[in-house]
Amino acid sequence: MSKITLIAIHTFGLESVVKRELQDLGFHDLTVSNGRVEFTAETEQIPLPNIWLRSADRVLLKIGEFEAKTFEDLFEQTRSLPWEDWITKDGKFTVTGKSVKSTLGSVRACQSIVKKAVVERLSELYQTDWFEETGPEFTIQVSLLKDIATLTIDTSGQGLNRRGYRKQSGEASLKETMAAALVLLSFYRKDRLLIDPMCGSGTILIEAALIARNIAPNLYTEFASEGWPSIPKSAWKEARQAAREAIDRSGELQLFGYDIDPEMIRASQANARTAGVENDIVFEQKDIHDLWIDQQYGMVISNPPYGIKLSTFQEINQIYITLHKMFRNKSGWSIYIITGDKKFPDYFKRAKPDRVRKLFNASIEVNYYQYYGERPQSD
Repeated sequence: MSKITLIAIHTFGLESVVKRELQDLGFHDLTVSNGRVEFTAETEQIPLPNIWLRSADRVLLKIGEFEAKTFEDLFEQTRSLPWEDWITKDGKFTVTGKSVKSTLGSVRACQSIVKKAVVERLSELYQTDWFEETGPEFTIQVSLLKDIATLTIDTSGQGLNRRGYRKQSGEASLKETMAAALVLLSFYRKDRLLIDPMCGSGTILIEAALIARNIAPNLYTEFASEGWPSIPKSAWKEARQAAREAIDRSGELQLFGYDIDPEMIRASQANARTAGVENDIVFEQKDIHDLWIDQQYGMVISNPPYGIKLSTFQEINQIYITLHKMFRNKSGWSIYIITGDKKFPDYFKRAKPDRVRKLFNASIEVNYYQYYGERPQSD
């Protein structure tokens, strides 16, 4: 049972980021599709992607995959899978589901069928008709796409975006996983100046600090699979110890966050403190219109307000115009802006975007506009 298949689930558009993260962790047998990267691992390696992945939302254990056009197909093939390899006799398990472009369109019915099939198999193998469900928790997911059923168990539990440091956030805050992806999609590295002029609760800069310090984003998270007997406790202990030893506290970082709202600055400072990077980021209350940039080289990564509830269109346009005026003659600055407003390039006219990446912030379709600046001569 040592060789297993895991699936890193992530926001649409981040396939290349998650793939590169997994390769950096030493996983190379990868299959990429929309919103997921499938990879081969050892059972003892389950802690590694959970602790280290920055831009994935969760890690699923793949139990089986098959065509299912009838409930009988779904029941019999689910029943044939080796659930006992993972779910203990006292295990508590629930079933979630989704169905897209499939004959079996009733998600509730599919969940019920899968639950019944798993119970029948475990009842026969454990020779019991009653499960106390007092042991480890297992969340089974049945996912149907074009009549192909994929059966998985969630190893993560709560989403990997819930790092635990963000006690306060703004109205249009990014998920931690998305913020990390924005940094990973940029040319940021620890010796470069990075500014977020509309930092909100500080998530982008905090994730940049975690990356610069090589701090595993979920080092202190408790995962659903930590209680599974099939994964040695030593695997979790060793993975966390290795992550602690990998932290790099050398050098000073140049991370600066500004926001017009003093409450957001206080929230940013508190969040950075909880994340353990409060000494790496300077947060200051300042309106973007009052911000003065005198450095020749640097980077901006920001999530400006967009949406009627957050600001009037006139105010949003003024923000865009201010950004343009600030950086139109600063060719050494790389600008990365994520926004749902497709008119942003009409206002930021320094040049055409070098790249525009379509992403989703929660359910909102957004674009990540990337303007590459000239590199310092020392690079």
